[in-house]
Amino acid sequence: MRKPLFTGSGVAVITPFTSETVDYAALRRLIDFQLQGGTDAVIVCGTTGEAATMSYVERMRTVETVVRQVDGQVPVIAGTGANSTETAITLSKDAALAGVDGLLVVTPFYNKATQRGLIRHYETIADAVDRPMILYNVPSRTGVKCAAETYAALSRHPNIQGVKEASGDFALIQKTRELCPEDFYIWSGNDDETAPIMLLGGVGVISVAANVVPREMRALTHACLEGDFVTAGKLQLKLRRLCEALFWEVNPIPVKTALAMMGRCEERLRLPLCEMEPGNRERLWGVLAEYGLV
Repeated sequence: MRKPLFTGSGVAVITPFTSETVDYAALRRLIDFQLQGGTDAVIVCGTTGEAATMSYVERMRTVETVVRQVDGQVPVIAGTGANSTETAITLSKDAALAGVDGLLVVTPFYNKATQRGLIRHYETIADAVDRPMILYNVPSRTGVKCAAETYAALSRHPNIQGVKEASGDFALIQKTRELCPEDFYIWSGNDDETAPIMLLGGVGVISVAANVVPREMRALTHACLEGDFVTAGKLQLKLRRLCEALFWEVNPIPVKTALAMMGRCEERLRLPLCEMEPGNRERLWGVLAEYGLV
């Protein structure tokens, strides 16, 4: 049986920027903060990392920087999805050459592929690379949703490990668990659904909140892994206000604003993302203060 790329809390790390390019020094410090906090995996150049606004050179250098800084301590997984299969293959091959342990590949956005198209898209990428792949189902962003039957078909590919589920569809998650083999793994893609998804057989989370509270997200997921869902439920509820605040505006606006408030990076986003609304910004500071983060 295949082992999962990771279990527990994987951080969907932000990409800090300067006025001109990626702030690689700040990125290295953020990675050190994650490692010190016990994060179980680092996911780079995903949605939270604003990869869609980065040049190809920036993306690859960012991946290389994270791989070097992590230095084998935990798995590094690169977001390499695209709405062109060929582009996703190129990104995936280059990320593999940079030394990542795995790939996170979002459903192709805008094209709105059929389920048959999704199967062919993912199998074609998986055939072309030698790294394990995690699918990423986030229909609110892509306009397309994977079916459980599609997961069942893709689970037969040796390079496809499982899925980051951010659909919020618990019926889909249950059906996926019923139709797919035990070694097709599910990771929560929504912080506020971590404990419920792990109760249904999930093995961890790919987390936005872990950017600011890595220890707490690790504690939550490891309580689940140990079968202590009473403790996990209490931790999930304890983090509710913070998880909610980090999505008052579209991700990663709030989490990058929070990290800037914590003094961990500059508050720079790339258009079309822009600074947080003043009212939400003030409320976010209050929530961070409640949690002792500022």
